[in-house]
Amino acid sequence: MENFVNSPEKLEALYNTKLFVLDMDGTIYLGKKPIDGAIDFCERIVKSGRKLMYFTNNASRNPEDYVKKLNSLGFPCEREMIVTSGDVTIAYLKKYYPGKPVYLVGTPALEKSFTEAGIELSENSDIVVVSFDLTLTYEKLEKACTLIRNGAKFFSTHPDINCPTEDGYIPDSGAICGAVTLSTGVEPRYFGKPYAETVEMIETISGIDRSYAVMVGDRLYTDIALGKKNGMLSLLVMSGETTEEMVNNASDEEKPDLIYTSVAAVEF
Repeated sequence: MENFVNSPEKLEALYNTKLFVLDMDGTIYLGKKPIDGAIDFCERIVKSGRKLMYFTNNASRNPEDYVKKLNSLGFPCEREMIVTSGDVTIAYLKKYYPGKPVYLVGTPALEKSFTEAGIELSENSDIVVVSFDLTLTYEKLEKACTLIRNGAKFFSTHPDINCPTEDGYIPDSGAICGAVTLSTGVEPRYFGKPYAETVEMIETISGIDRSYAVMVGDRLYTDIALGKKNGMLSLLVMSGETTEEMVNNASDEEKPDLIYTSVAAVEF
């Protein structure tokens, strides 16, 4: 990484951090396997008296599912420690489009999150939300494209193109949105990382100002960009999809403040 060295100034900021916001896929686990040292890292955060929050752009599961998964893998986690891009999208829709039905391209778990939040799901709507849908069908794509061509607003929970698993990468929300955009000519408004609404929700939930928070993740264009664009410290781990070449070629908005091989190497 062109001899990248963590600067004393950024290391001091890390030591003064009051809130660690952790990505999950590719950062603390891959699929059903914890990354070596990740459980100990999370336990060290809690024992230090700092706050720990898990934030994932992967909205294919609801928060309760993530609590169960993290606990089953051995990570310390309670419901209030989980936030997803689905939560950010729901909050936005409830604030700016109260009472409006939504056509959702998403998993049953995400559908449950929307309906429990009081958002009606309908196949005849002027709002389309596309997410990481492991139950995607051609019929869903066709319906979404038709509604968007007819003037429906096009939103997406998150822009991630691929989702890392223990067996490699699979198409994520951004890839599905790419198909819709190619068909309709319409780009979605994305939520989740790296967008401002995410940091605003993190501050609201945690009660900690962004200047005392660090975003830890494995992706430049979501995790690192969230911090760089919104006043949070950004820490890249090389345990997910980012390569050294990507870091070397990154723009200023995606250049991490700190880089470690994995969370196991992070000291604070």
